[in-house]
Amino acid sequence: MTDLDLTADAVALTEQLVNIESVSRNEQAIADAIERALLPLGHLTVTRHGHTIVARTDLGRAERVVIAGHIDTVPLNGNLPSRREDGLLHGLGTCDMKSGDAVILKLAATLTEPNRDLTFILYDAEEIEEEFNGLKLLAQSNPELMEADFAILMEPSGAIVEAGCQGTMRVDIRTTGERAHAARSWKGVNAIHGAAEILARLNAYESRRPVIDGLEYREGLNAVFISGGVAGNVLPDECVVSVNHRFAPDRSVAEAEQFLREFFDGFDLTVSDSAPGAMPGLGLPAAKEFLDAVGGEAKPKFGWTDVSRFSALGVPAVNFGPGDPMLAHKQEEFVPMEHIERCERQLRAWLGRDR
Repeated sequence: MTDLDLTADAVALTEQLVNIESVSRNEQAIADAIERALLPLGHLTVTRHGHTIVARTDLGRAERVVIAGHIDTVPLNGNLPSRREDGLLHGLGTCDMKSGDAVILKLAATLTEPNRDLTFILYDAEEIEEEFNGLKLLAQSNPELMEADFAILMEPSGAIVEAGCQGTMRVDIRTTGERAHAARSWKGVNAIHGAAEILARLNAYESRRPVIDGLEYREGLNAVFISGGVAGNVLPDECVVSVNHRFAPDRSVAEAEQFLREFFDGFDLTVSDSAPGAMPGLGLPAAKEFLDAVGGEAKPKFGWTDVSRFSALGVPAVNFGPGDPMLAHKQEEFVPMEHIERCERQLRAWLGRDR
C-alpha cells in the first residue's frame, strides 16, 4: 500500500503519482492512495465512484470551478520509475497527466478558503475505449457533481490555455465491384480502383478555418485506413476507406455528418465513431478572469479532449496543464518541473486571491 504525502511540493508529488503504476483498468492502487490522502481534509467532501474520486468545497461562493484530470496511463514502455534530470522529470505519465494531477491534489489540500467553490475530479480510464471513461460515467450517474460556472481540464498544454476542442468523426466509405480472375480483369469490376475518386476528393480538400472567440480553428479530413482484397489473383469486390474528420466546435455532430455526406456524395458512407467539440467560451466572465490571471493568451485545441463532456453539460471548459502534448504516450515522456510549478502558482493566485 502506497500513501501520498500532500505536504510535499507538486514536483515531488508528481514523482509519487508516477511511481504508482496505473495503466488503464489498473487504477485501484492510485485511486485508493488519492482517496486516503483526501479523506482526512476537513474542508472537502470526498466521494468515490468506481475509481473516480471527487472532492468538493461547499463554502457558498458565488461561482464554482471544476478542476479535473485522469489518473490512468498508456502501457509501460521501459519508462518507470520516474527520474529527475536537468530540470526535467522523466517517466510514464509525467506529461500525460500525473503532473496535472499533482497540481490538483496540491490545490485541493491547501486551498481551504478559495474565492470560488471548487470541485476536484480525478478519474480513471481516459486512455482507452470511451465506454470505460470515468468522467463519462460520472456525467451519466452524477451530473450534478460536474455542474460549475467553468471547468479546467489539466491535460498537457505547455502550461498555456488551449480553449475548447475540435470534434471528431470517423466514417467508413465503401466501394463495391465484381470479383473476377486477375487474368481476365475485364470480366469484373475492381472495387479498390473505385476508391480512387475518394482519395482524389480528399487530396483536393481545403480546410475550413473558422475564428471563434478570437481563435482560429483548422479542420482536417484524412484517410486513416484502407482495406480491401480477396487474393493475389482475384479482383476485389469491396474496398473500405476509413476517414477521420476533425471539425471546429461551431459545428455539431449532425452538421459534421451532413458535410461528409455531401462531400462524399455518390458513395456509401457509414459513421463508425463521433464525439462533439467544445466551444471555448472565452467571453464568459469566469473564463476571461482565468485567462487574464494566467497570462492573457490562449490557443485553440485542435485535438479532442474531455472538455467536450463539460461543454455537453453547459459548462465552458479549457485545457491547461504542464507538459508538451506532443510528448504524450512517447517512451521518452517528460515534463519540465518549471511547468508544474508555474501551473500551481498561477491557479493558486487566481483561486486564492480576494475578489
